[in-house]
Amino acid sequence: MRRIAGLETEYGCLSKRTTESAPVPERVRDHLFFRESIGLIDVHDRDYDEPAGNGGFLFNGGRLYVDMGHIEYCTAECLLLGDLLASDRAGETLLQSALIDLGLAGEASFIKNNIDHYTGATFGCHENYLLQRDAPLTQANVDALLAFLAVRGLMVGAGRVGTVLVPRGVDRGARTRALPFQVMQRADYIQTEIYEWVQFNRALINARDEPLGDPCRFRRFHLLLGDSNMLPFSQALKVGSTSLVLDLLEADRMPHIALADPVRTMHQISHCPDGPWLIELADGRRWTAVELLEHFLQATGRLELEEDPDTLWTCLAWEEVLRGLREESEALVGKVDWITKRHLLELFRSREGVRWDDPWMESLDLEYHNLDEKRSLASLVPHTSLEDLGLPRRREGDPESEAPRNTRAYARSQLMRRLAASKTSYVIDWDYVQVGNSGYYSLEDPFVSVVPPKAELPGFCEDLELRSK
Repeated sequence: MRRIAGLETEYGCLSKRTTESAPVPERVRDHLFFRESIGLIDVHDRDYDEPAGNGGFLFNGGRLYVDMGHIEYCTAECLLLGDLLASDRAGETLLQSALIDLGLAGEASFIKNNIDHYTGATFGCHENYLLQRDAPLTQANVDALLAFLAVRGLMVGAGRVGTVLVPRGVDRGARTRALPFQVMQRADYIQTEIYEWVQFNRALINARDEPLGDPCRFRRFHLLLGDSNMLPFSQALKVGSTSLVLDLLEADRMPHIALADPVRTMHQISHCPDGPWLIELADGRRWTAVELLEHFLQATGRLELEEDPDTLWTCLAWEEVLRGLREESEALVGKVDWITKRHLLELFRSREGVRWDDPWMESLDLEYHNLDEKRSLASLVPHTSLEDLGLPRRREGDPESEAPRNTRAYARSQLMRRLAASKTSYVIDWDYVQVGNSGYYSLEDPFVSVVPPKAELPGFCEDLELRSK
């Protein structure tokens, strides 16, 4: 990739916990930080809902914390798709290992999905892409970007049983499943095109301008519309294709495409897993979503950029998925999450003779996303591992404990290891590390992987370096 990317995953937790015991997410967090020493816990309040001790940064470059009762894991900043997927998988491994160590694997599960079938609540998989500050965000370019995002889920959605209507906790009788199965988990929760907040009025594009770097050079392009992927192929294609479209944006080479209603288009595609995925353009023409995605793929091929392995893999995977959607979707089993999940659930439904609205189907929907490979339906499909993709990655170190060596995540990790060996107070964030009261390390350039020099602050001493030797 030409840009740095990262993922934030919010994990559901199924538990038989009684009110006498502490919540599983909190027990897992404390075990990982205080027993396994995977990182440094926050010793300061980050926000009103993130008090000291709520979470912290990890030596592998990521971050883990409890957010509104659930575990959230953020990957390190990554330049390679292989590194990004490895960093994400490291979070899954850490969580599942913690359950085993705590003796909770038989009574609790972490679920990498986006919906609570019982309450209708949703939890997300957020994507972050580094974008140049001077990227031409004209109306035409934004319209084209909205069009891509609205239909992207056809290639990389995770699929779900049922529809968001009235939650059971509100009125059991009013809740019916208008659809047996749909393409995307998050589609029903997207309400507008562009908006700043993440919990209410969720948007295709999150407008929060929080660069987490030099604000004169960078933006953080933050997306919350996507599903949590279980299959590495889908996850890599999700990030790789979106990164390529952002390449088009920065080069001011976006296709001249606008949808009549992007949000409605996203809903319509998700609600029609059998196609034909007809969409209406702003000028009144009607295309299919596959045609629109082909248009974007062709545009990326005309970019005059140095070809890298991630780009080559992404273009080939993109083309393969479009061919499968046009000709034979079963060829995408083991690659596209929603097609794979639907295939497995249909096999079960046919064998057992149950309807799609049977509660058994919702239960199996969740089990597709179980992090425990002994229970996960996704793990039943062979040859779907990260290693099977053949993506290049930097293989130095274990992704559970070592940060990628080509982004600032490595510099932050190195500073953290020095802090762990000392008794110095600290404040850690994505773009800086504060040591004591007078030592400040700026990490505003996400591409710089070496520990930067200290800021020239009055009274700074060398305690950190001396104690770490």
